[in-house]
Formats: sequence, C-alpha cells, structure tokens
Amino acid sequence: MLPLELSLAIVLIIGTLCQWLAWRVRLPAILFLLVAGLLSGPVSGWLDPDAVFGDLLMPMVSLSVAIILFEGSLTLNISEIRGVGRVVQRMISIGALVTWVIVAVATHYLFDFSWQISALFGAVVIVTGPTVIVPMLRSVRPTRKVANILRWEGIAIDPIGALMAVMTYEFILASSEGEALGHVFLLFFQTVFVGLGAGLASGYVLGKLLSRDWLPEYLHNMASLALVLLSFSASNAIAHESGLLTVTVMGMWLANQRSVDIHPILNFKEHLSLLLISVLFVVLAARINLDQLAEIGWNAVWLLLALQFLARPAKVLVSTLGLDVSWRERGLLAWIAPRGIVAAAISALFADNLVAIGYEEAALLVPLTFTIIIGTVVLQSATSRFIARALKVTEPSPRGFLIVGANAFSRAVAEALKEHDFRCVLADSSREDIRTARMAGLETYYGNPVSEHAEIHLDLAGVGGLLAMSRQRYVNVIAALHYRQDFGPRRIYRLASDLSRRQSEKHQVTQGYRGSQLFGEEVTYGDVIRLVNRGWEIRSTRLTEEFSWEQYRVKHGENCLPLFVIDGKGWVTPFTAGESLEPTAGCTVLSLLPDDIPDA
Repeated sequence: MLPLELSLAIVLIIGTLCQWLAWRVRLPAILFLLVAGLLSGPVSGWLDPDAVFGDLLMPMVSLSVAIILFEGSLTLNISEIRGVGRVVQRMISIGALVTWVIVAVATHYLFDFSWQISALFGAVVIVTGPTVIVPMLRSVRPTRKVANILRWEGIAIDPIGALMAVMTYEFILASSEGEALGHVFLLFFQTVFVGLGAGLASGYVLGKLLSRDWLPEYLHNMASLALVLLSFSASNAIAHESGLLTVTVMGMWLANQRSVDIHPILNFKEHLSLLLISVLFVVLAARINLDQLAEIGWNAVWLLLALQFLARPAKVLVSTLGLDVSWRERGLLAWIAPRGIVAAAISALFADNLVAIGYEEAALLVPLTFTIIIGTVVLQSATSRFIARALKVTEPSPRGFLIVGANAFSRAVAEALKEHDFRCVLADSSREDIRTARMAGLETYYGNPVSEHAEIHLDLAGVGGLLAMSRQRYVNVIAALHYRQDFGPRRIYRLASDLSRRQSEKHQVTQGYRGSQLFGEEVTYGDVIRLVNRGWEIRSTRLTEEFSWEQYRVKHGENCLPLFVIDGKGWVTPFTAGESLEPTAGCTVLSLLPDDIPDA
C-alpha cells in the first residue's frame, strides 16, 4: 500500500485531471471522477480508502459534506428563489415528496429492502445538484425558462434533500431502539430545533464578525471555515445528525443579510468545495465493492428506469399543474434530473452506521446510489440535446453577449444592443459599477465571470459571444481563454488596454487566445472611456440605397468610431482590427458619436 501522503497527492492529481477533462468536453466532472474512483479502487486495487485514511475517513466525509452544503446554501437568496416562480417552489416541496414516495416504493419491491432503508434511499436521491446540471444545460441550451427552473431546482433541492435524508435516518435510529412513536417524533423535533437554533445563532455571530470589522479581512475565510466546522460538530454532539441542518440554515441566514458581504467567503468556499468534491468522489467510488455492484444487478437498471420514467415525470406533472408551463417544457423538465455529490456523500455517511445497528441491506446504499448517479448522468447527457430539439424547447442561435466589465462604456454598449433585442449580461467584481448597471435596467452578474460560482449561477441562455472590455487587462485575457470553449474562438472579442499598446510583441498573449481586438488597431480602453466622459454617445443608423456606408463615413469623418454592424438577418458583428467590414443597404451601424452631431 502506498504511503498516506503519496496517496493523497495522487488522488488530488486524479481529481484535477478529471475536472480538466470535464471542462474540455463540457460534461459533468462527476462522471469522470466516478470512473477514476472505480479504476483506482475495486478495479486496480491500488487505492483502499479505509486502509489509507482509517478512522478519519468518515469524519472527513462528514465535514466535507458540511462545507459543501454551507457553500450551496450561501447562494439561497430568498428574493431570487421567489423570482423564479411557483414551479421551483413546488418542485422542492410537494414534488420532492412525490419523488421520495415513488422511489421508496420501487426500492422496497425491487430489492426487498426494509421500508426504513427504502425510505432513506428515496430521500437520498431527491437531490439533483447544480454541479451536474449546469454543464448539461450549457450543452443542451434549452429555453431560458426551462434552464432557470432546472438551475434553481438544483441549487435549492440540495439542502432540502439532505435534511429529508437526515430526518429519515434519525427516524430509523430511534425506531431501531424500540422507542415509542411519540419518542421518535420528539427526537425528530429535537433535531430540527437544535439544527435551526444553532444555525441561526452561528449565522448571526459570523454575520456580526464580518459586518462590524471585528476581524481583519485576511482572517474572514479562515474564521468562517472554523465556525462552520465548529457549529456542525457541536450541533451533532447535542442532537445526532443535526449538523447538516445547522450549516444549511447558517448559510441561508448569511445569504439574506444585506449588511454582510458574503462574496469573498463564497469565492473561497467555491474553491474549497471544488477540491472536496474532486477528492470525495474518487475516494467514495474507490470504496465500492464489485461484488455488491454485481449483487444489485439488473434491478438497479429497473430502479433507474422507474426514477427516469415514473418518479421524475410525476414530480414535474404535480409541480406544474395549473401553471404556465407548456407540455413541451414539461417534457424536457421531466427528462433532465442528474444526481450529484450530495447524494453520494450522504449515502456513504449513513450506510456504515446503519449496517452496525443491524440493517445489513444498508451496505448496498452506496453502490446503488453511485449506479443511479452514473446512469442519470450518462443517459441524460447523451440524449437531452436530441430531446430538447425534438420538443422544440431549445434557444435559437444565441446572438447576445457576455460583457466583461460594467464600466461606463460597457454599459453604453449593453444599452445600445438591448434596444435592438440582443441580450447582454454585464459581469464585474466592482460593486459600484454593477449597482449603476442595475439601476439602468441592465442584466448583471456581480462577481468574477470565470469563478466556480459563475459556472453555476451565470445564466448564459441566448448568449453566444464575449466582449471582454474590463479595465483590468488580465481579467479580459482570462475570460477570453475561459469562454473559448463555450462560444468558439471566432466569437471572442477583446478591447485592448493602454498597456498593450506599449508592450513589445514578446510580452503579448497570442492573438488566437486573447480574441479579436475590438474597434481597430489603435483603439484602447482608455480611448473609449475618454470619449464617453466627453459626452460621446452610441447611436444607430440604418443604411439604405440612398445613404450608403461610404456616404456615412464621409458625413461623419473622424468624429465617429464604428462599433457594430447588425445585418439584415439580425446578427451583430463588431468592427475588429485586421477585418474589413463593408455594411450594405439594410444593415444597421452602431457608432460612438459626439452628442452635438445630429442623427442621420
């Protein structure tokens, strides 16, 4: 057996390679992590997590799940969830109960599990998860309405599913000790009371520490992590398995406090969650016993089919009944519901304890959960694009832009393109610029557009290109590299910085990676900002047979900076360095002009 430190290093390398491969092929990383874990553990035999980690394995899994749930709950802003409509509210409440019941019944009769273990498994597979849904949505490109429902369901259902699983587990423990039903409910309410109380108290304390500057900024992340782990562990010590509810409530409390800036913490937790997910999946998959996989056999396939063709459609039908959701949209909603990290981690967390108190069939919970995860991810990734097209619920060819930078010029561009029905999303880490953009009625994303949070929460429906126009040169370059895979190299555009004009060729990023340079060889960010500050405005002019492109240029001369051309088919193309655009009659030209020049 390899030394512990070498095993950990290899697992991290494997996790990194799997995440990279998932990014390259635009599939959920969970699929590659599971395969890597199976190859590392039961197939090759070089990784034995129980022997490597010993008694620390399950505490490590438990604490990792707590951090992942806390990070997920930090995104649960109540006002935003209300905004996505009653469909999501139903899907995470009554719809979740429908899934729970159907899966529990199917599991009981297919595997002859006890009703207790069947109910626990039904609760475990309620969750979907944004880490598996978002990559699928980017490949499928459903309509914005469907994409928002699925994305918010994945965000909100994780802590709810975890809570339902914890409550079911607590019920099983109490009933196994022969307690009266009243005592079982007493323990249930005790768990809920402790979880809610500890979560609110911890969230309040952490919120005060962050908002009142009682800690230096460089300690915010460390203090947050320490308090999350302390709250989780202390809550579990008071009431068994109440810690998951504690960290979920704690994160939701912070997410809904306007006085607390959670974005630095959220960025840190995103990176930490990515690390933990990569390690957890490899380690947990390596613990699977091939004999147990063979034991569940074809019944696992029948359970997958029951989940896909019975439980999910029933959930969607109940959740959308009487609401403004077409049958085509219901069809795609009923097909896409891949399972993710929370289901895998929770099943591993509870299985060993249940086997220890006499529920031998609980040993099959982990391989059965992993089979469902692999089955849903593979089946839905391979077929969802075809089904979305067949149902005609895919977005038309995306014509809008993700604009990196919410400065004055970027806002002017977004407003001008919005007037012509092009969707533009402004992304920036400047709170002031984002606030100004929102007040102007523009769509915004506050944060780093290449962060893990953006991968999950940045809605790119209808967006097919990038305009990197931030004042920060390195942000433009990184964004251009990051979104090449999403939009293609020919739809990546970058505004040059003043520094790049002075740099020699050997210090500049290759043209193929940084994208086409916007508006000409000599135009930089500083130039356009100075023009906007002098009062220049973006105006649109439609060319005709009587007023051609040549006449347009003669009229305006040097008092004009051409920006975009909208052709007769409704496609917009920026003017770029090295490319000669010749707009014809019927095209619309958007240019930056002085405010004292009358419209054409």
